[in-house]
Amino acid sequence: MWTMAQTGVYEAESAWQAIWTFIQSAAVLLGQGLVRLINLILPASRAIGEDLAVPLGYLALLTIILLIFNLIAAARKVIWIFVGIGWILMIVRIVLEVLEIQ
Repeated sequence: MWTMAQTGVYEAESAWQAIWTFIQSAAVLLGQGLVRLINLILPASRAIGEDLAVPLGYLALLTIILLIFNLIAAARKVIWIFVGIGWILMIVRIVLEVLEIQ
């Protein structure tokens, strides 16, 4: 009979296994696509082997993650600019209302 703690541990391990399987599959697919793309560009006598698919895939995944984080960081800067402009305009509006300037 399974206890609740044992079931929770099993589910957590199963979730990590599923995540790892997804990452592995994505890396393999990305790597195979990159190998095919590179082999299309290179002459047939200089084609690279399929053994580079997994390392290329993991490198591509890391690159995609870095690009996403950089886009988020850039978006944060733009949002801060809009927030700053918003506060400045709000202060100007308050000052104009206090001074009764229209």
